[in-house]
Amino acid sequence: SGLSWEPRSRAVEQVHLRCTEGSLEWMYPARALRVVLEPNLASVQHTTVCIKPASDFQGASIYVERAGQLHLVVSEAEGTRHHHVSCFSAHMPQRVALFLQASPQRDISRRTASFQYELLSNQGTAGPDFKKMVLVEAMCRPCDNVELLMAICSSDFVVKGSIRNVSHDSENHMSQVDVSVQKVYRQKNRIFQQEEGSGEWRGPIRTLLQCKVKKGGGDFLFTGHEHFGEAWLGCAPRFKDFTLVYQAARERGANPCEF
Repeated sequence: SGLSWEPRSRAVEQVHLRCTEGSLEWMYPARALRVVLEPNLASVQHTTVCIKPASDFQGASIYVERAGQLHLVVSEAEGTRHHHVSCFSAHMPQRVALFLQASPQRDISRRTASFQYELLSNQGTAGPDFKKMVLVEAMCRPCDNVELLMAICSSDFVVKGSIRNVSHDSENHMSQVDVSVQKVYRQKNRIFQQEEGSGEWRGPIRTLLQCKVKKGGGDFLFTGHEHFGEAWLGCAPRFKDFTLVYQAARERGANPCEF
C-alpha cells in the first residue's frame, strides 16, 4: 500500500517476485513501484512476459525497463481496454523489471493498480503475442498418440465430459466451449465447479475462433492449460478413442504416467 510509505521520501519501493506466474495488488498508488521478476529456475526457457490488468485497474501506468529506458505497457488512460493481455519479449529472461508510475491524485480516494502476470516460453511461436501462445495449446488439429499420452500427464486440467454449448466471440477471435463434466481427474484451479441446485459439474474452456469448434455428441477427454485463470483447450479426443490408445500404450509399457 502506498499509504505505508514515508510521505516525504522519494525512494522507489522495490518488490522481487520469484514465481513464473502470479499477481500483484498495489493499493493507494503513490510515487513509483519497481517490480523485478526473478524466477528461481535452473534453466530459463521463459522468454516472454504477459500482463493482464484487473478490470478495475486504477491509479498507475505500467512500463517495462529495457536498456535503461522505460516503455509503456499499460496506461491508466486506456480505460475499458485494461482487461486485454499485453505481452512483450524479455531480453534478459532471468530478470525482468516492471516500473509502475502512480498517477497524480488530488484526493485520498481508494484506487488499486492490480495485475496478473505469466512468464511464458515462446518456443514454436512467432513473436510475443498471447493469442499465438495459446495456439501452442490449441493447434486446431487432432493430437497424435504421443501428444495425447503426454497431455494427460502434463496438462493443468484433465476432465471427462460432453459439450453443452459452443459460443463464438469474433471481436476477440475466441470460442468458448461449455462443458458438462462427468469426472475431474485434475485441475489446477477451480474452473470446473459443481452448480448449486442441479449438482452438475460444469466449466468453460476457451480456444481460438479459427479452430472452428462445433458442438458434437458423446463423451470427450478435455485437456489443456490455464492462462490468467482461464482454461485453454489442448488435446480433446473422444473418450473411447483415448481409452484404446492408453490401454495399448500401457500394455507396451509406453505410457509416460499412470492415468
